[in-house]
Amino acid sequence: MSSATLEPQLTVNEIFLSIQGESTWVGLRCVFVRLTACDLRCTYCDTAYAFTEGTRLPFSKVLEEALSYDCPLVEITGGEPLLQPAVLPLMTALCDAGRTVLLETSGAHDISKVDPRVHRIMDLKTPGSGECARNLWSNLDHLTLRDEVKFVIGSREDYEWAREQVRKHSLPCRVNAVLFSPVFGKIEPVEIVNWILSDKLDVRFQLQMHKFIWHPQQRGV
Repeated sequence: MSSATLEPQLTVNEIFLSIQGESTWVGLRCVFVRLTACDLRCTYCDTAYAFTEGTRLPFSKVLEEALSYDCPLVEITGGEPLLQPAVLPLMTALCDAGRTVLLETSGAHDISKVDPRVHRIMDLKTPGSGECARNLWSNLDHLTLRDEVKFVIGSREDYEWAREQVRKHSLPCRVNAVLFSPVFGKIEPVEIVNWILSDKLDVRFQLQMHKFIWHPQQRGV
């Protein structure tokens, strides 16, 4: 059996260079590797096209393309990247190549096997997502000060639930940042900001900057 036959493969939706639109890395040049498939169906999902659309590529081809942009920051996103086992060695290879690697994950899958050099940006799904029951709470034990936790908020109920998790689990002391983000077009950002200020909550409010630069539905940005 040839070595090519044994080479791991990844199903990739798109690889592109853009500006990071979220997290504490916002505003920086970033290569995005968007992998295909997700086992969640969040009500506010803006990348449903990544559920099934994608091309099967050899591991080496994905790595080569991601590195070809000569950009120091790379984000692995989806879909849900952790559904594909070959994503783990991909992230390690990117770290070995000197890249700063970010992982966007839903928090429904075990993050403990991710290379410790990777900055994990993990969602905790709010009630309004429709997928709150899928949160894998044991993931909190694996978070470090390199990581970030994100809550996507579409209502007062979502906010109060997120506030409870922040306080209950002492998240600001356990991770680099706790991110509160509005569901784009569903809730006025100022509402969430006012709630944060009123509660003196130690979180970082963020908007999806790329949706203000380009059309909210535009791909490859």
